[in-house]
Amino acid sequence: MRRLALNKAKQLLRPLCSSLLTTPIAASDLLSSSSPFCSSSSPSTAMSSTKTAPVSVDNINPKVVKCEYAVRGEIVILAQRLQQELQEKPGAHPFDEILYCNIGNPQSLGQQPITFFREVLALCDHPALLDKDQTHGLFSSDAIDRAWKILDVMPGRATGAYSHSQGIKGLRDLIAAGIAARDGFPANGDDIFLTDGASPAVHMMMQLLLRSEKDGILCPIPQYPLYSASIALHGGTLVPYYLNEETGWGLEISELKKQLDDARSKGVTVRALVVINPGNPTGQVLGEENQREIVEFCKAEGLVLLADEVYQENIYVEDKKFHSFKKVARSMGYGEEDVALVSFQSVSKGYYGECGKRGGYMELTGFAPEVREHIYKIASVNLCSNISGQILASLVMNPPQQGDESYESYVDERDGILSSLARRAKILEEAFNGMDGVSCNKAEGAMYLFPRLRLPRRAIEAAAAANTMPDTLYARRLLHATGIVLVPGSGFGQVPGTYHVRCTILPQEDKIPAIVSRLKDFHAAFMAEFRD
Repeated sequence: MRRLALNKAKQLLRPLCSSLLTTPIAASDLLSSSSPFCSSSSPSTAMSSTKTAPVSVDNINPKVVKCEYAVRGEIVILAQRLQQELQEKPGAHPFDEILYCNIGNPQSLGQQPITFFREVLALCDHPALLDKDQTHGLFSSDAIDRAWKILDVMPGRATGAYSHSQGIKGLRDLIAAGIAARDGFPANGDDIFLTDGASPAVHMMMQLLLRSEKDGILCPIPQYPLYSASIALHGGTLVPYYLNEETGWGLEISELKKQLDDARSKGVTVRALVVINPGNPTGQVLGEENQREIVEFCKAEGLVLLADEVYQENIYVEDKKFHSFKKVARSMGYGEEDVALVSFQSVSKGYYGECGKRGGYMELTGFAPEVREHIYKIASVNLCSNISGQILASLVMNPPQQGDESYESYVDERDGILSSLARRAKILEEAFNGMDGVSCNKAEGAMYLFPRLRLPRRAIEAAAAANTMPDTLYARRLLHATGIVLVPGSGFGQVPGTYHVRCTILPQEDKIPAIVSRLKDFHAAFMAEFRD
């Protein structure tokens, strides 16, 4: 009987199944109340009509909502959309390409990698090449020798293997040797933590130092948004100190003291001082005497000195020179027991611009062994940084030396990039200073200019009516008119009532004249439109 009933059911269902297979059904039909698959009285339907989304802006971590990162923010998202429109419909806008002047990403704008670095990376990634006769005709002898030395200190001679969480010991020792050669004071590989660029190192220190919103970090204003973002994500308080634009973005101890005292009066425990040298977005290079004052200030106030030194190779003026804060502290006679210092370095900047390789490190001195164990624990959570980045960090701090086969070509590539950056900085600086209502301090170092815009009252009112900042209005209008991407100064912080934009000096030199021409034409039209 059961078999008979089953056969009868199959016969009854066969026309329905055939209809379903040959007739397309919209998803909305499947979910409608008239569908045979749904019922208005279905408990699941009743629940879904009142059920809230498991994740919404209202119930995610409020620290994430608070976090902002301007260099890839609103204007850049708009630029990416316009770029897609240009690809899909050429001629859709009054420009034929987007010119990204928003972020320090040199190779994306045509800068070529350093040959020696890439030769060593290639050989380390594919060691079988080292056994081939042809390799000696394709690669320089010092690149081959360096690759062997690096492979000899790597676990399993494999770039695809995990390493020690602090980084490969032999590579950390090489970096320490490079630091010692640069500063003239000893360095220890055990003080080095290799990271995926400098950014994760900054996050690690914020995790370590920030216990609640009652803990604060002194940060320069303007600042690189990594700092405001990481402080927000880790639940601390940003304590701003303002750089003096009138003195070339000078860092004044009186301002540090004022902001420190103000924060303490509000119950904020200030844990550290961030110094970016050379400056981002401001491009200034600190004088050695000023650095000595900063070291003294940190020692007297019991602050950790967080020294962002990722632009140490990017110096464009003859009367300034990079000095690491560690070198300055040691030259003052201060040892580890006197000042807690963290120095950040990255392979993304300098003349190498290897942003996508994500290599960098922090050097920690002045931390107790039991504290360093906890820093190592934080590093261990991420297992290790990527091996290619670790190798590059060791190469950046130990480039070819005089007498090596690659030395002359390496120097030509390095100096060619740096001298071109200096020329581009000067051209753009002069262009901004030639515009009505714009003033721009000299780019002494780094990769950016941070010109001030003295905007007409009507432009400021138009921005308020559009519920946006005046410098954001300016950057948005510039992008729509020219395809040039600048970052509003409000994303970096600025003295209230002042307005700026950040412009990189990275577009290739042959494109700089066109950028200058577009900037000048746009600015003249903008000022004429909103003139009071």
